Amino acid sequence: CGSSGVQPQTETVWRQANKYEVPRIVFVNKMDRTGADYLRVVEQLRTRLGANAVPLQMTIGSEENFKGVVDLVKMRAIIWNEADQGMTFQYEEIPADLLETCQKMREFMIEAAAESSEDLMNKYLEGEELTEEEIKAGIRARTIANEIIPVIGGSAFKNKGVQAMLDAVIDYLPAPTEVKAIEGLLEDGKTLEARNANDSDPFAALAFKIATDPFVGTLTFFRVYSGTLESGDSVYNSVKGKKERVGRMVQMHANQRSEIKEVLAGDIAAGIGFKDVTTGDTLCSPDHIIVLERMEFPEPVIHVAVEPKTKADQEKMGVALGKLAQEDPSFRVKTDPE
Repeated sequence: CGSSGVQPQTETVWRQANKYEVPRIVFVNKMDRTGADYLRVVEQLRTRLGANAVPLQMTIGSEENFKGVVDLVKMRAIIWNEADQGMTFQYEEIPADLLETCQKMREFMIEAAAESSEDLMNKYLEGEELTEEEIKAGIRARTIANEIIPVIGGSAFKNKGVQAMLDAVIDYLPAPTEVKAIEGLLEDGKTLEARNANDSDPFAALAFKIATDPFVGTLTFFRVYSGTLESGDSVYNSVKGKKERVGRMVQMHANQRSEIKEVLAGDIAAGIGFKDVTTGDTLCSPDHIIVLERMEFPEPVIHVAVEPKTKADQEKMGVALGKLAQEDPSFRVKTDPE
């Protein structure tokens, strides 16, 4: 957050990302908030998280004067239009008062990119200018290797910087085929087997989120690690030891959804109609059973007693609390007979 900087929740997520060696970029959000300071947050990433932070942008203004960012790779300003709430933008010259700062930041970024290979480093040391493609390739290689953390900024609420963030995801983060194979336990509970991100391996997916939709019911979000799956197929929940039939599948776009007939390795989709799947369950081919590592959830830190106003409301409250517990594994519900 541009105003609050690195927060306790940031540190929690960061530890998880470090544990699983997840390549990442940082989006410094809320640059339109009072007290927002982009460079202060970049420094906090280094001191509090130990991140090798490499800014790819410099913000133009802050708080109520936040207008846009300077793209340090292309060395041009991106200014978002207030009239359409940041849906469109235009390229402009870098403001004169930021030019020197941006040149220094660009030099730091180029040096970080050059360290990705001996050829690029030799070219850099000989004083040759790295091309835009070479800079991006160098940053991408070092990001995937978890050697650097690219940093960009914006305001999601005002749609400023969102397009550039999505471009950065494509430019610098790995595709499913570029990460190492996931390992899981076979039926004996002892033997580990790797599943590669390709369509020819047996199907294996992890359910990572449960959501309730008022129109279609329960949505089970899952990430396909290997193989393919079609609507109408049967899958095996290796955690619960139960077969499930795949009814409908949809791809989500924010709060919009589009129906799909098939998912491939690396895809993320939501299934409709699963009867007994919870967050962390493995869905796999019934002929090639595997159990992928479950997510670990913290114990609750706040305990609250609630009771219905009338006995008639008790069942309704139980259903509502049950749905909350299904959607959030860190939310626990129990009944005290007293």
